[in-house]
Order: sequence, then C-alpha cells, then structure tokens
Amino acid sequence: MRLFLFLSLIGLGPMLAAPAAAKVRVVGTLPDFAAIAAEIGGERVEASSLILGTEDPHFVDPKPSHVVRLRSADLLVCIGMGLEAGWLPALLSQSRNGAIQPGGPGYLDASAFIRPEEVPTVADRALGDIHAAGNPHYYTSPVAMRAVAEGIYRKLLDLDPDGRADIERGWKTFAERYDRKLAEWKAAFAARASTRVVEYHRSWVYLLSFAGWESAGALEPKPGIPPSPAHVGKLLQTVRDRNVRFVIQEVYFPDRLSRLFAEKAGARLVKLPSMVGAAPDIRTLEDKFERIAKLLTAPAD
Repeated sequence: MRLFLFLSLIGLGPMLAAPAAAKVRVVGTLPDFAAIAAEIGGERVEASSLILGTEDPHFVDPKPSHVVRLRSADLLVCIGMGLEAGWLPALLSQSRNGAIQPGGPGYLDASAFIRPEEVPTVADRALGDIHAAGNPHYYTSPVAMRAVAEGIYRKLLDLDPDGRADIERGWKTFAERYDRKLAEWKAAFAARASTRVVEYHRSWVYLLSFAGWESAGALEPKPGIPPSPAHVGKLLQTVRDRNVRFVIQEVYFPDRLSRLFAEKAGARLVKLPSMVGAAPDIRTLEDKFERIAKLLTAPAD
C-alpha cells in the first residue's frame, strides 16, 4: 500500500510542482487593445475592455464592474490624447491599483506609438471638442494600429518574462499575417486614390491618410457639436460639384441626416466599424480593417 502511494505521488509530482502560470490581466479602454493582447499573448493573457465596439469612446458610463477589472489588472492600455479624460481618471482613482496609474509599470498610453495628426495651434474650446495633443482617433488607421500592436507586444514581454517564448511566437504569427493584409489594404485604397468623402465626426483622418483619400468636410460643424441645418446646407453646396463618393460615420452615430445628405450629394452612406466589436463578427483587428477595406473599395453594385 505504501509503495502504491509512493509511486502515485511520484506520478503526481510534476503536476504538483508546476502550477499553471498566472495570466497577465490586460484591460484596454478600447476593445482593439484587448483583442491585440489576447491574440499575441494567447493563453498567457486574460484580456477585456472598458468600451464596447458600439459605444462612443468620448462618453462612457463608469460602472462598478469597470473598477473591479481595473483593480485586478496588471496592464491598462488606453487611447490617450485626452479622449478618455471625461471618465477614465475617476475609474483609475477608485481602482486603487498603483501599478496601472499614469507612470506606473502597468500603464500604457498607446498614443505614444503613433504620429499625431491635426495638432491644434490654439487650444480654444470654442473650436469644439478639440484635443491639445491632436486628433485621438488613430485607431482608424491600419498602420497606426500596427505600431500600437508592437508596443503592446513589448509591454507583455516586460510584464511576463517567463512567457517570452510564447509571446514572441504569438507576435511573429500576428505580425506576419497582419503585414500581408496591410499591403493588400494599401493596394486596394491606392487603386482608388484621391477619393473624396464627407465624415460625420472628424474621426477618420488617420484612415484617409493611409488610403491617400481626401475629406471634403464633416457634418458636425465643429468636433462634438451636433450638425445644424445651416452648416449642413452650406456643406452640401460646397461638396455638390466635388465628386464626393462616400459619407462615412461610426455605427454609434445617428444616420438619418447622414443618409439624407448622401442622397442629395450623390454619395453613398457607409457606416464603418471604428472598433473591434462594432459588429458581432468583428473580433480582431484584422476583421475590422478587412471590413472597412471591403466596404470602401469593393466595386459599386
């Protein structure tokens, strides 16, 4: 009997001596960040986001569940550039998690990896919802988000040195596949270079820069200011002879005015997924940009 127990313990020894590695708990404000971390980190990462892909990231209702997730997080990845300023600081304060406070080892401002566009020369609230550090909607650019993904990869290596081999393998798989798609998307947009669009909100400057396309204006008279009849009428007169092909907007904005404007301008309204999760089948960064590219570059019916 004793011999049996001894042999049994020997057999169980490796299992008892090697408990499962603790996962790096990643919280992204943006669902894209959580998707990137999960894809690169695999089984070594537990990732979630505070924003839904169908929500306006400027206006997020803080919830107790957000505080709970932040309290146990090892890494917080945020958009930065002031976009979350109206709701994230209070959640961070309530979390009492020193590691993920600005400057902490578990805090990552993803905007550090991109080149800002539309940096204002004058900070004046009369100009609308402008951000002193520049337009914060860089997550609409495939190339900007590639840089962000590499930043998240390097941060995961810092936080989980024991998982280096797995994380490097995950990054290699992600980067090779994503770079192939990046070249495809670039070529698809280049084939329709200089296309003009009207935006609802000034959210798409980074995508348009990547595509080599042009914004002919925005339905919002100023960022964050709802469209007015006077502004919309003036914009329509401005763009009517400029061969505007699309009116583009996020899924969370109302589309009645956009649809009417598109009809009068001879354009097509396209509601684009600005974030992962904007539609049930958009689960990864690649899913998102593949959908955007198809919606904007597919042959017209």
